[in-house]
Amino acid sequence: MTRIKCCGMTRVEDALLAARLGADAIGLVFTARSRRQVSLAQAQAIRRALPPFVASVALFMDDTPALIAEVIASVNPDLLQFHGQESNAECAHFGRPYLKAIAMGDGDAASRLRDYPGASALLLDGHGSGEAGGSGTSFDWTRTPRGLTQPLILAGGLRTDNVAVAIRLARPWAVDVASGVESAPGIKDAAMLSDFVAAVRAEDARGTQT
Repeated sequence: MTRIKCCGMTRVEDALLAARLGADAIGLVFTARSRRQVSLAQAQAIRRALPPFVASVALFMDDTPALIAEVIASVNPDLLQFHGQESNAECAHFGRPYLKAIAMGDGDAASRLRDYPGASALLLDGHGSGEAGGSGTSFDWTRTPRGLTQPLILAGGLRTDNVAVAIRLARPWAVDVASGVESAPGIKDAAMLSDFVAAVRAEDARGTQT
């Protein structure tokens, strides 16, 4: 079964909706470079409201160790996610399981895929190196690497009308959606989110029958 992460949460009601629909994780963005940045107070409220077995993921992009430590102490996320030029050692420094985003929007991606042996999973996003995620940009899913030991999370430009094809081509462990289910940055649309989850589950069901 394809896991689902809904990223860029800024409201408790959106996080609870995602959980009710069956999302496995929600993402909280702390980097100031994002239009979906949450305050510590917002993140704490969302974190407290999450039901059991729904993971919280704190997202950073070349942010200071002090900020990351503050978020860990205040919010206690289940995983960290790094979207910048952080090294494997910098990501692992905080002693928490972490995801590392790999920018698939340029030709440098392949050389970085094996640079993060400590990552719990690699998140393949459609943006270019140095750019922030959440732009709604996809990449050629046939370029999804094979033979890596870590699970792969597919992100970038996923929507209800293309997620089935993306899963079929890339066969990821999980998909990560943000802008594809939003009415505005950080504001999730209930119908779009419900339709997205349904599309993922329909493709999973189709895959088990073929």
